[in-house]
Amino acid sequence: MFHAGKTIFRQGEEGDNAFVIEHGKVEIVRIAGDKRQVLGYVAEGGIFGEMALVDDQPRMAEAVAVEDTTCLVIGRDRFREKIVRTDPFIQGLLRIFVRNIRSLTERA
Repeated sequence: MFHAGKTIFRQGEEGDNAFVIEHGKVEIVRIAGDKRQVLGYVAEGGIFGEMALVDDQPRMAEAVAVEDTTCLVIGRDRFREKIVRTDPFIQGLLRIFVRNIRSLTERA
């Protein structure tokens, strides 16, 4: 359980987990200098934190609970087991999507 206002992870940290929201809402925020840019919100049923597990890059943003939030935590090993079992084409698409999202976000 993450209480409202709690930072779940910070930008630049290594990603060890992905999160699926069972209840609540999370804000995804990118920090650039003294500027705070809200990239979006993730609500019940949504997943966040997965990009760092797909491409082994540091977290590109931070995640903050907007309200009390309960998440299913998916560890790196379990996440990778599921990815390895998917079609190689889908694996490639995931890597491309993540690379594109990182590139677009860094330019914004």
